[in-house]
Amino acid sequence: MFDKHDANDDAEKVVDIKHLEGVVPEFDDPNIDPNEALAGVLEDDSPYPEVRSAVANTDDPDIPSSTLRSWTLGLIWAIIIPGLNQFFFFRYPSVIVTGIVAQLLSFPLGKAWAKFFPNIKILGLSLNPGPFTIKEHVLVTIMASVGAGSAYATDIVAVQRVYYNQNYNFSYQWMVVMSTQLIGFSIGGVARRFLVQPPSMIWPANLVTCALFNTLHAQSYAGIATWYLFPGYIFQALSYFSWVCWIAPNNVPVNQMFGYVHGLGMSLITFDWAQIAYIGSPLATPWWAEANIAAGFVFFFWLLTPILYYTNTWNSKYLPISSRTSYDNHGKSYKVTKIINPDTTFNEEAYIAYSPLFLSTTFAISYGLSFASITATLTHAFFHYVAFGIISIKVWDTQFPVQYFILALVISFLYVIPIGMIQAITNQQVGLNVVTELIIGYALPGRPVAMMMFKTWGYITMAQALTFTSDFKLGHYMKDNVLGQVVATVVAGTVQLGVQAWMFTNIPDMCDAEQKDGFICPGTQVFGTASIIWGVIGPARQFSSGQIYYALSFFFLVGFLAALPQFPVIFSGTGAIPPASAVNYVPWAIVGFIFQYAIRRRHFSWWTKYNYVLSAALDSGVAISAVLIFFILQYRRTAGSGLTLSRCGGEHGVYEYGGLARDADAYAGRGRVLWPEDVAVIIVLQSLFLRNAVYYY
Repeated sequence: MFDKHDANDDAEKVVDIKHLEGVVPEFDDPNIDPNEALAGVLEDDSPYPEVRSAVANTDDPDIPSSTLRSWTLGLIWAIIIPGLNQFFFFRYPSVIVTGIVAQLLSFPLGKAWAKFFPNIKILGLSLNPGPFTIKEHVLVTIMASVGAGSAYATDIVAVQRVYYNQNYNFSYQWMVVMSTQLIGFSIGGVARRFLVQPPSMIWPANLVTCALFNTLHAQSYAGIATWYLFPGYIFQALSYFSWVCWIAPNNVPVNQMFGYVHGLGMSLITFDWAQIAYIGSPLATPWWAEANIAAGFVFFFWLLTPILYYTNTWNSKYLPISSRTSYDNHGKSYKVTKIINPDTTFNEEAYIAYSPLFLSTTFAISYGLSFASITATLTHAFFHYVAFGIISIKVWDTQFPVQYFILALVISFLYVIPIGMIQAITNQQVGLNVVTELIIGYALPGRPVAMMMFKTWGYITMAQALTFTSDFKLGHYMKDNVLGQVVATVVAGTVQLGVQAWMFTNIPDMCDAEQKDGFICPGTQVFGTASIIWGVIGPARQFSSGQIYYALSFFFLVGFLAALPQFPVIFSGTGAIPPASAVNYVPWAIVGFIFQYAIRRRHFSWWTKYNYVLSAALDSGVAISAVLIFFILQYRRTAGSGLTLSRCGGEHGVYEYGGLARDADAYAGRGRVLWPEDVAVIIVLQSLFLRNAVYYY
């Protein structure tokens, strides 16, 4: 019998299909739900519930954005934040002042400006255009954030100075930094059509920023989280919560498996949001992407790594199972000065007489995964400011041919769209640093400075292009024009070079492992180690047939054959190892499962309203607390200041006292690991004297 409702149902389906045409992407998008997409389209809103929960679908085009007030605040932050971050970059432990600090503090500053400054004009520009607007706030935050982190090329300058005794003048340093920072912006403009305009390119990290903007300007906020004071200062064992190691502190395999610092982190737990969100907020990344990264982490670092380590592959049992540095054949830190000539080129006879270079198992695996991620990305899916680069290459003795500079830019250009699509959907960026190191290492072996330059232009050009594109998307979400990025980047890079030059001139023993104030330059150490591996020794002596790590080259084939869209995420998702470790990945995946899967499915209305606001609150709480802890409680104290609890990490029975790793046997008759019952005593001592000490009982 004919059902009279059938015709109506068919008509509704036709309407649904017409509404969804041009909205649902042609590729298989794991973020899309057709029913939710239709609901959004019918309400003249985004087809993605994540976007609808954080981004308004209305706009007032009369709201001012580019004002004297917004530019002044933006430039002030473009000086202060990059300068502070460059200063802290060389210190361990470090403090990172993120753009979210500027986003938070700019709000009361803008409000105060609107209240107290007179309404006069300067050169035709209004000093006080009225209430501080959300669009002004967006511009200030973008200018503060675009150059906030330490410019990648400043590590070239630092490594040249520390490892190779090269100290070129400020003109060279400025041209290298400006070229590497700015070339990517021109590529970012080209990518706008593919990475900004499609609704499917959601850029999850921007949603947290948008949620915070809307929350602040709706004035319905309650305060900033202060929890970070406990894991960040008062009780740091909450950060490295290696509870299994407390049970068996002298069992080496247990320490290797469950320790956090030099182990594989199977203890699972941390109460420190800074550790959880180290690789990005788990409340912003889609669960399907988090699940793929977690699966990749478990397979490669919890299954494959122990197998390789305990079978002594690559002589790995003589080394820590996880470490960010390199070693010689005696298990000591690799001395690059023993294998280079006075002009920093490779000395093969000295290399043979000294030692091959050895890596920890996790470090080696991370290189293999980088190989796989590049070829997997290809199967899945400029020349402004070039003069600075060419001048810096030709005027100073960098041993870097110009044709390889052009090749580096071509690599960046070819990868910006496919990598940008992955980042826009998954919140994960595939790094080009390792593949560029590999290419130049084979092409120009024995030239570490040339290697660092090729890597920086080949990688950071792409990364800056995606930063520019991400800001475009933020402007798209907030209905604002994105201005000031280039100016803010130039100011930030110049300030960072000035701060770095001052530090090397005025801080004694800068980058020395025993530097009394903690300026040991951990990032420079990693960058310098890479220059030894890929530049001085070269990949031919590490990854070619017959060499120690030849098996890792087959990861290229694995990546090429892994054509499914989730494999680039699996391979590249663990790319932050090292310096990241299990303490950053495992709790991140657990929190992601709770919020992005369980709560999103069962309490969708709550998730829609509060998820991104909660992420913004936690991020901002950590950022503000970290700055306050350093300047109020730790400033002018020693590098080990604060409550430093012993934590195990698996380096052959090594415990860590006050941040210095020492052999457990050396402490056999002197003391023991600090247990939870000691904490109350130490907190009292800390509160009375505000000094760090190694306490023995």
